[in-house]
Formats: sequence, structure tokens, C-alpha cells
Amino acid sequence: MNILKVRCQDAEEFREHYKTDLSNGGLFCPTTTELEAGTPVVVEVVCKALPNRVLIRGTVVSWRKALPRLRVRAGAVVEFDLEEVPKRDFILETLGGKRQPTPKRKHARIPLGWPAKMRVGAALRPHPGELREISVSGALVQCDVQPPLETEVVVEIIPPGGMAPMELSGRVLYHAGPGLSGVKFIFREGGGSRRLRELVRRFKTT
Repeated sequence: MNILKVRCQDAEEFREHYKTDLSNGGLFCPTTTELEAGTPVVVEVVCKALPNRVLIRGTVVSWRKALPRLRVRAGAVVEFDLEEVPKRDFILETLGGKRQPTPKRKHARIPLGWPAKMRVGAALRPHPGELREISVSGALVQCDVQPPLETEVVVEIIPPGGMAPMELSGRVLYHAGPGLSGVKFIFREGGGSRRLRELVRRFKTT
């Protein structure tokens, strides 16, 4: 997967990259790597006005080469995927001062689209969903229910190459959009951290 980085000092510089003419929104991503239209990519947005790096999936619309004499940078125009619209809104609303920033994370997350289930509180029945991001400290989970903040949950996933589901206990730390919950993992047994690091390693090599 190609990861394109967009670094901005502030909201004004972000708006210079942002493409309002695309249906789902998008960004101009500086890169000298020539990419064909239709290529799936992950855009990593880094901005001082955002508390964390935001990983958002999209598709290349076009690519242009550099024109040094005209001071034109090489890069690709990327349209965000439809399911990433809540992340787009999170970025725009946070940079526009309309949303309270989420807590700053210590570990960078890996973008995913992995089947998952989530049990809320003491409920026995899990709700189907998708693991959108994961790191050794937390995850972003999309689900048909959105637990209140500070609610304890259990995220169930089958690891890459695995057969049995793995349960990850956590607490809802923030909401990133409708159905999108930021979960901080809670380690209740000594090997939890080690198991989670191995899980993240598997996802990195998948």
C-alpha cells in the first residue's frame, strides 16, 4: 500500500491542499512517485492543529510531474473513499474549531479494513463492525452502535492467519464521527501487551 504524507503547519495550509471539487473531498499529496489514476493509497495527514496523525484511505485521481521553472511540485490528487467521510469531517471540523481535539496518541496507527465485532459493557451479544485502525495502545472501530464515552468494550477480531477470535478489552475514549469510536486498550493480564504487539506486527506484514 502506498502511503502519501501531507504535512501542514496550520489550517490555512491544509486548505491549500484540500480539493473541494471532489465528491468525497480529497487532497493534493506531494510525491515524486508516479501513480496511475485508480491506484488505492493511504494519505497520512500531519498538522500542528491536529492532535494526532490521521490516516485516511483514498484513490488517486491524477498525478502530475514537477515543473521546476514554474515552481510546480510533483504530486497526486487523491479522492477520499466514501467510508472515510467521517474522518474527512473530523479533520475539517477540528481545523475549523468546531470539534474538540481528540487526546494525543503515543503510537502511530495502522490503517485497516478488517472485520471485527464489539461487545458493549456487560452485553453478551457482539455487534458486527470493522477495525479501521490499530496500534499497540488503541484502535478505531466502526460499528452499528456507538457506546458513550468511558464505556468499557471488548473488540473481537480473528488475526491474520488465525482461526480463533482474539478479544481486546478497552474503553471508549472519543468519537470520530457517526459509528466511529476511538478505543484505548486495557491490559488485564500480563501477556496482553505482548500479544497485542504480535497482532500489530502481523497486520504490518499482511
